Amino acid sequence: MPKSPLPTTLTRPLDLLRDLVPEPGAARPMAALTFAQSLGTGLFLTSSVIFFTRTAGFSADQLAIAMSIAGVCGFLCSMPAGRIADRFGARVPLAISYALLGPLFFVYPFVDNLAEFVVVAALIGICETGAGGPLRGALIHALFGKAKASGVRAQMRSLFNLGFTGGAALAGLALADGSRSAFIAITTANAVLQLSCAVIAFRLRPPADVEPVPAAPAKRSWVAIKDRRFLLATGLSGVLEFYLPVLTVGMPLWIVHRTGAPGALTAVLIALNTIMVVLFQRVASRGSETVHGSGRLLVRAGVLLAVACVLFALSGGRGAVWATVFLVPSLIALTLGELAQASGSWGLAFALPPPDRMGEYQGVFALARGFQQFLGPALVTVLTMSLGATGWLILAALFLVTGLAAGRAFTRQTPSDPAASIDAAAPKELTP
Repeated sequence: MPKSPLPTTLTRPLDLLRDLVPEPGAARPMAALTFAQSLGTGLFLTSSVIFFTRTAGFSADQLAIAMSIAGVCGFLCSMPAGRIADRFGARVPLAISYALLGPLFFVYPFVDNLAEFVVVAALIGICETGAGGPLRGALIHALFGKAKASGVRAQMRSLFNLGFTGGAALAGLALADGSRSAFIAITTANAVLQLSCAVIAFRLRPPADVEPVPAAPAKRSWVAIKDRRFLLATGLSGVLEFYLPVLTVGMPLWIVHRTGAPGALTAVLIALNTIMVVLFQRVASRGSETVHGSGRLLVRAGVLLAVACVLFALSGGRGAVWATVFLVPSLIALTLGELAQASGSWGLAFALPPPDRMGEYQGVFALARGFQQFLGPALVTVLTMSLGATGWLILAALFLVTGLAAGRAFTRQTPSDPAASIDAAAPKELTP
């Protein structure tokens, strides 16, 4: 496994900040789009649950039903959205998705019954799935090509975290006010930001040096769901993405109920996670330009996530000081595993598909996130809260085995790989 470039980069903080600045050309409007969308998302997600339950009067069960239906609708639309991107291009459908999100968020605070709430939530789930998944991935590929797509997406992820954090901070002001007017101001601001994303997306054009992506045939294709190697990449990436419920569900519950550390430590650790992702995601994406390199990144992710789980297990039952001694390095290992997982997954998602089926493949790859969203929170909660340290060790074994399986499947050069360097590779049709 190659030595991580992270320690060397830590000695050059200016290089980390430069990594956040996009190169001239299409990357800059894409960065503006990403930042605007993440700012609105941070504003809305941070405050919506509290306002809907305390101000709008919906119960927690009603909110859970609406959000579950929205998630299912988005999940079911990921593959059709990818197919649309292949057939008609991703730019205009993506712009339409953002344009529809504008009025949907604007009317959100004015729904006054569960049926209306479910309909609006479901429509938002559908549009956000297209905007945040296959359409966005296909557009990045069309704008930058396979050689640069993974690195650009890593940079966009850093900017997304930066924007989301800013939106969450602004939402704190609205939460302090707690009024209906404050929530209307939040949804209106989010609606305006989504409409600005629509304008930016509509105006994006591929640079002259990027080869145009051929349009997919009109005939319906099932190539992506028959491509066993790509399905393996999707499944392994989905399992490794269980780091997210570990971070957002398992860690907070564990800190509060199974350690003597103060609950406020959760906020500190999540803030540390966000800072690390903002600064290091671009650095961590090095090597994701090839299938081989992406496979090595997933091995690294599996090992690091396993180490994090072992450290979480060791923090159980300890007092505040010793629990913190184990929890801080566990969060660092978890975040480094997250960075490697994101980069390796994007690398495979861009390197394995044939160029004229990129949207279709991105739609299938989005199923990995749906798998994690459906199963992850419940699985992590049951393992950690019911089995304690043993549950953490089971998670560690799951991450380690998955990472090693990814290494076995993707670190060996095969005839279907796009050569050692994607820059020099000619597009190849994959055999199922």
